Amino acid sequence: MTEPFYVTTAIAYPNGEPHIGHAYEMVTTDAIARWARLEGRPTFFLTGTDEHGIKMVQTATAQGLTPRELADRNSARFREMAVRLDISHDDFIRTTEPRHYESVQEIWRRMAANSNGDIYEDAYEGWYSVRDEAYFDASELTEGEGGRKFAPSGAEVTWVREPSYFFRLSAYQQKLLDYYSANPDFIAPEERRNEIVSFVTSGLRDLSISRTTFDWGIPVPGAPGHVMYVWIDALTNYITGVGFPDELSERYRTFWPANLHVIGKDIIRFHTVYWPAFLMSAGLPLPRRVFAHGFLTSEGKKMSKSLGNVVDPHEQLDLYGTDPVRWYCLREVSFGQDGDWGRDKFINRSNADLANNFGNLAQRSLSMIQKNFAGTVPAAAQSAPDLAIVGAAISTIERMRLAMQTQQIHEATAELTSLLNAANLYFAEQAPWGLKADLPRMGTILATTADVVRRAAIAAQAFVPASAAKLLDLLAVPASERLLVDAVRPEGIPAGTLLPPPEPVFRKFDLGRAG
Repeated sequence: MTEPFYVTTAIAYPNGEPHIGHAYEMVTTDAIARWARLEGRPTFFLTGTDEHGIKMVQTATAQGLTPRELADRNSARFREMAVRLDISHDDFIRTTEPRHYESVQEIWRRMAANSNGDIYEDAYEGWYSVRDEAYFDASELTEGEGGRKFAPSGAEVTWVREPSYFFRLSAYQQKLLDYYSANPDFIAPEERRNEIVSFVTSGLRDLSISRTTFDWGIPVPGAPGHVMYVWIDALTNYITGVGFPDELSERYRTFWPANLHVIGKDIIRFHTVYWPAFLMSAGLPLPRRVFAHGFLTSEGKKMSKSLGNVVDPHEQLDLYGTDPVRWYCLREVSFGQDGDWGRDKFINRSNADLANNFGNLAQRSLSMIQKNFAGTVPAAAQSAPDLAIVGAAISTIERMRLAMQTQQIHEATAELTSLLNAANLYFAEQAPWGLKADLPRMGTILATTADVVRRAAIAAQAFVPASAAKLLDLLAVPASERLLVDAVRPEGIPAGTLLPPPEPVFRKFDLGRAG
C-alpha cells in the first residue's frame, strides 16, 4: 500500500478574527495535502482552533462574553474561512471538545508516571507574557518607558508568581540534540534548524505546565485548582485528531506519527523542543518533520491595526475569488521565507500566470477543436516538436514531485508556470490557425496542446483545485483519471473524445479597479 501521509496546520488562536497569515498557512498546508492525495497516498489533514488560556478570558471579558461564547463565535469564523479557501481538511479540531480533554489528560498521566519524575510541583515566578503565553528570562527582555519590560515579540511582560506543576525539560537536552542529529530533516528550513540546535545547546530550563490564576483550561488530573498550560494542551491536538488515547484505532495506527507539522516561525521552539520532549516522556513516537513558514507583510510594511494595513482574507476572497488568492500565496512567496501581500503584485501574478498563461492556452486550443473538429479530440500523428512538449510536461511533473517532497511549494508552482510558458511557445511556433489546408497537422497540434493542458491541470489540482477541476471537465477527463500517475502516462487524450463547449476558466483583473 502507498505510504499514508498525515499533515497538520498549527491550530489558530481564536481570540480575534482570522487574518491573511492564517489563510496563508491553511492554503500552503492544503496544497501539500492535496499533492499527497494526487500521489495516491491515503492522506489525513488536520486543522482547528486552540481555545483555552488567559488571552481568551481577557478578550471575552472585554467583549461581555464568556470564554465559551467567544470560542464558539470565532472558531466558526475560522471554519468559514477554510470553506471559502477550498481547504480539504479531514477534521477540524477544537481544544474545547471532550475528546481533546480525554487525550490531554492521558498524555499528562503518562508523563507524570514516567520513572524520571518528569512532572513535579513547585512555585513559579518570572516574567510572563500573556500574548505569547510564555515566560522569559530577564536577559531576553528590553526595557521601555516607566520601567515597562517587553518580550522579544514586543509583548509586555509582568512579574508573576504562582504554584505550578513543572515538566523536567532540562532532562531532555541531550536526547533532543541526539534526535536532531539522527534526524537532520526533522526541522526545516535549515535556518530554523540551526536556531533550535543553538537554543537547546545553550541549555534548557524546566517548564511550567500548569496555571492556578484562571480556570479556563483543561483540569490537571488529581490536582484541583490547576489547569494545564496552553502549550501542553494545544500541542496534543495533533494526536487527539488521530484518535489518541485509543492507540489501537485504525486512524491512529495508520497516521501517527505525523509526517509533517506546518507552523509559523514564531512557534518553532514549542514544536521542536517542547512537543518532542513531551512525546518522549509519554513514550509516544515523534513526528517526522516540522516546517516553519515565514510571515506576510502588507505592501512592504508589517501589518498592524494602527497602520490600518491588516489584510482581511474574506475581503480578498470577495474581490478576487478563491483560486487567485491561493495561487498568489503559493507562487509569490518562497515557502519558509517571509513574503509580501501587495495588490499590484497580486493582480500581475494572477493575470500573467493564470489568465494569460494557463487560461488562454486552454481557451485558444479548445476553441479551435470546437470550431474545426466539431468538439472532438483529433487524432495525433506526433513529430519531434509535439513529442518534445509532451516530454517536457512529464519531466516537469517529476520535478514538481521532487520539490513537493521537501515542501518547496514555490519551486513546484514555478515549474508549472515554466511548463505553461513552454506550451504557449509551442502553440505559437506551430501556429495551428494557419493550417486549414493541412487539417491532420492542425489536429495533431491541437490534440497535443490539449493533452499538455490536461497534464498541467492534473498537477494544478493541488494549487488551484476548483479551476483545475473545471479545466479537466472541459477536457472530458474522467474523475478516475486525475492522479499524477495519469499525468505522466505516455498516452494522451483518446482521439474522438467529445469535449463540451469551452468557456473561460480564469478571470483577468484590471489594475486600475478595486476588483
